[in-house]
Amino acid sequence: MATFTYAARGRDGSRRTGSVEAATRQAAQQIIQQRGLTLEKIGEKGRRGGGRKVKTVELLVFTRQLSTIVNAGLPLLQGLDILAEQTEDPNFANVIQQIAQDVEGGETFSEALRRHPRAFPDLYVSMVRAGEAGGDLDGVLMQLADYLEATEELKRRIRSAMTYPVVAFSMIILIAAGLVVFVVPQFAEIFSSFGGKLPGPTMALIKVSNVMRSWGAFVVVGAVIAAIIGVRAYGQTQTGRYNLDMLKLRLPVFGKLLRKVAISRFARTLSTLTRSGVAILQAMEIVERTAGNEVYAKAIRETGDCVRNGESLAEPLARSEQFPSMVTRMIGVGEKTGALEEMLQKIAQFYDSEVKAAVDGMTSLIEPILILMMGIVVGGIVIALFMPILKLSSLVQG
Repeated sequence: MATFTYAARGRDGSRRTGSVEAATRQAAQQIIQQRGLTLEKIGEKGRRGGGRKVKTVELLVFTRQLSTIVNAGLPLLQGLDILAEQTEDPNFANVIQQIAQDVEGGETFSEALRRHPRAFPDLYVSMVRAGEAGGDLDGVLMQLADYLEATEELKRRIRSAMTYPVVAFSMIILIAAGLVVFVVPQFAEIFSSFGGKLPGPTMALIKVSNVMRSWGAFVVVGAVIAAIIGVRAYGQTQTGRYNLDMLKLRLPVFGKLLRKVAISRFARTLSTLTRSGVAILQAMEIVERTAGNEVYAKAIRETGDCVRNGESLAEPLARSEQFPSMVTRMIGVGEKTGALEEMLQKIAQFYDSEVKAAVDGMTSLIEPILILMMGIVVGGIVIALFMPILKLSSLVQG
């Protein structure tokens, strides 16, 4: 006998979790179904699932190659053995070997994948299960590869948009701190031999330098570290995560970009799942977990509850006020015409192009702003340092 943990939905739609004792996974599933529950996830307690998380690039290459192998008519087990041998990541190669062993032992491919949640997310497993049921595993794997590729491209654009301003702003801070800590004291010694009263900006700069060289730097660094730890701890709570994500969406420039990213991810994920044959309610739950933003996750969760109660998809999305009217109207038209997947795909493509344009616009806008900031900070320090010298030069000439 083995212990299987599960997550399921009751007849009233409430989420249930628990464990059952059974000889096999199939027997455990039957027990859960006899309890009147709709099974969502099941796993054997004490079995695999640990290890390092697999990179999206590795998963993308594996999925596309496996799709090609299956489409060419090779058996799934042979394809898994081939990919395990040529995968460069030893951790992922070990995972593939374990999956091959489970499949050879009689489990379905999707059940074997579910044992490794750090390598294969719920979305991946659900689509593979739908592909197995529909006899279109190679087509579903190709859809997964396209989805992972588009997701990775979106992440790359966001990283490129965030990395440049963070690095440039950090360089400005480091340059200013270096001037204040190491250069200003040298000039202060020279100024002390002049006698007389120094200009106000120079006096202020020297005071800042003295504070930074004594205890001030440690106080500033400690305060920054404490603030980061506090924000991270607050973000671990459900309320904190929601409030911080809401704050991100309200940022002047980045907020609009993050909204577009969230809508694009929602549309692409839901389109990919429904096209693969995953039931709409299960698809909504997976989309909620992959939303990447708690504000949109809450809106999707509430929409899923409304759909479970018989409403359409577009109406609760519109009531959430997180999705533009264009998105909700296109989804409504797709529901009425039976072309929901195509409409969602068009929404994803549109917002992908919007994200690309926003990233390009931000890059072109941020660069001159950062150059201006560097000029103001460094130029202000240099002017404050040379004001006494210029004053002394004018006195000598007089």
